[in-house]
Amino acid sequence: MADVITVLNNKGGVGKTTTCISTGAYLVALGKRVLIVDADPQANATSGIGFDPHTISAHLYHGLVNGRHPDDLIRPTQLLQLHLLPSGPDLAGATVELVPKEDREYRLRNILRHVRRRYDYILIDPPPTLDILTVNALTAADRIIIPVQCEYYALEGLAKLLSTIDLVNANLKTKIKLMGALLTMYDRTSRLHRAVAKEVRRKFPGYVFDAVIPRNVSLAEAPSFGKTILQYDPYSHGAKAYRKLAQEIVGLDKA
Repeated sequence: MADVITVLNNKGGVGKTTTCISTGAYLVALGKRVLIVDADPQANATSGIGFDPHTISAHLYHGLVNGRHPDDLIRPTQLLQLHLLPSGPDLAGATVELVPKEDREYRLRNILRHVRRRYDYILIDPPPTLDILTVNALTAADRIIIPVQCEYYALEGLAKLLSTIDLVNANLKTKIKLMGALLTMYDRTSRLHRAVAKEVRRKFPGYVFDAVIPRNVSLAEAPSFGKTILQYDPYSHGAKAYRKLAQEIVGLDKA
């Protein structure tokens, strides 16, 4: 039975999609079966794995709104054991079309029930907004990873996201847990970054991954080639950091 993990942040540009794709790739490298769910209408995870969102005829929208079975939507990728439930431009319309639907907050969870036994991990990449798509990504999740950019307002943003998770648990009868905060875009030469990292670890002891994702050119370049960092530059500092993160995740499950 898959562990369903949503990579959550309501701020763009913090490494959310990169974390979803790269972690998925390295979990596969560790012998795990992985499904990535692109729940963002921007479809960056879809294009970052090598698909053109504009040419995909059936994607997550058709599952959420039209009830299509996930077997009609899930696609294999260039990496064996890494599958994708893609997004497309139509998904933006789901935020309106889902409003009158029954169980609108649980549609994604119901879709994934059909395939959970096939995978070890399901990673969900929601939009950087708190809309019905993000709510679906939360109610479908067992645990949450929060990428935290090392900047001045990082602690405030992290606290708000944790409040959002508590709100969803209280009102939608879920039991979502925080797996960990992940420090991203870290520059060890920056005094601010070092200070923020130290403060995050102090405020949330036991809930911050040891792995720290550095600012890295290869991580920024890989999506434009439709490749994961494992395929594009496996010896880069960014790749090594995500390998460490994947090892931590597997280690947490064994603990």
